[in-house]
Amino acid sequence: MKIFSGSEILALGLQERIEAIGIDVVAKNNIQSGRLAGFGTSDQAVELFIQETSYSKALPIIEEFRLSI
Repeated sequence: MKIFSGSEILALGLQERIEAIGIDVVAKNNIQSGRLAGFGTSDQAVELFIQETSYSKALPIIEEFRLSI
């Protein structure tokens, strides 16, 4: 399930926090995809995904991160 979409810097920060508690995160980087395909990107350039079964464990980290930005 998608838990975040935004800038690459913010996505990396959240990804590190979630991985620190033992949850695998999949990042879809539209910046690199767009560059390789030859077109620009939007503001929501990076998306983060986790397994739905891990959501309840990751939720406190996600909420804390959203409040900090």
